[in-house]
Amino acid sequence: MEGTIFGYTEGQIAQFGLTFGVGAFILYMLFIVFNLARESKAGKFGTFILFLVLSFGMLGFLAKNVIKWVLGL
Repeated sequence: MEGTIFGYTEGQIAQFGLTFGVGAFILYMLFIVFNLARESKAGKFGTFILFLVLSFGMLGFLAKNVIKWVLGL
């Protein structure tokens, strides 16, 4: 039982933290982008551009998880 915490291995805890920790951080960043669009009075098209450009990097993290799920890794 050595090397486990509450029955979970270090790798399982790290994977949980990465998935849910980064997921929570992504939601927080989306809130920041929304708040930026609202405070700058960007309008519908400006808000769309802000979300498209500033949120594009988050798509890579989400795509990685979807690809891993589809391939069964």
